[in-house]
Amino acid sequence: MSFGSFDGICNKTSLPLCSVVGAVNQSSYFQRGIVPQCYARSVELANTMIFQIGNAFVHFGGLIIILIIIFNMRAKYTAIGRAEMLNLMYCLLGLIVSSLIVDCGVAPPSSPTYPYFVSLQIGIASGVVVCLLYNGLLCFQFWEDGTRKSLNIMRCVVVVWFVINFIISLITFKHWDTALNFRKTTTMFVFSYVLNAIILAVYVVSQIILVIFALKSLWALGAILLGCFFFIAGQILTYVFSMQICQGASHYIDGLFFGSLCNVFTIMMIYKYWDMITDDDLEFSVANVEQVVNEFGPNSNGGVGVLYDDEKRSSSVFY
Repeated sequence: MSFGSFDGICNKTSLPLCSVVGAVNQSSYFQRGIVPQCYARSVELANTMIFQIGNAFVHFGGLIIILIIIFNMRAKYTAIGRAEMLNLMYCLLGLIVSSLIVDCGVAPPSSPTYPYFVSLQIGIASGVVVCLLYNGLLCFQFWEDGTRKSLNIMRCVVVVWFVINFIISLITFKHWDTALNFRKTTTMFVFSYVLNAIILAVYVVSQIILVIFALKSLWALGAILLGCFFFIAGQILTYVFSMQICQGASHYIDGLFFGSLCNVFTIMMIYKYWDMITDDDLEFSVANVEQVVNEFGPNSNGGVGVLYDDEKRSSSVFY
């Protein structure tokens, strides 16, 4: 297997992109798409074919968990990086929804729109990675968090990285008379795998440095290491042992099931780490809104008499 080729990966793992890339060996039976040796069986429900049914349940569980995390984060009113972390969670919601579409056959692999949805998934995943790094650097307090400038910079960086990965993936899949095509996947591999892995590594190293030299919190360090364990375990189960899992489970699940499950645990550890290193200022927390009502009384609209700027921000889903 040459560098940048998905032949070896797709022979073991049924990734969504495997249906739209081509084998380097042009004598392959399929001109487009690489079929893994073992993959999770599909289920027919109400005349609808559903792929990766086990993975679908994991995605639905992940959606519920992220919604709970968002609710808890919005209640942590004055925590550092709250608005930026909320944007990260919204990106993760989009990633799970896009994964549901391509994993479970909402967009069939044979449809002309399938390459667009796979490119969308790759782009959102890349945006999540760079958004995570931005939140990690924010903890060093090089600049003020929660400001319009900080949020706009973060969103611009995320959008730019999303667009780059989306366009490269789409051109690779569609082969629009360019140097990139579904057999020459090295560029896409470098951007979506190598560079994103480097970004994740920078995030982990930066947070370990922050915890050891600034915060000196073993609990926070444990959350980082546990999150790394779940993420690495998920990657190994997905890319190395997927075929063995599939055969052992009689084709009901494969490595993607455990990979998605480990990713959900990783998200939980990211939130728990952020929760450990940030404190809410109880003097201005939303828990005291009731006290404000008792002191000032409701206004004519039934709300609090004085509405501060921070309270206006909290009423928006983007803060």
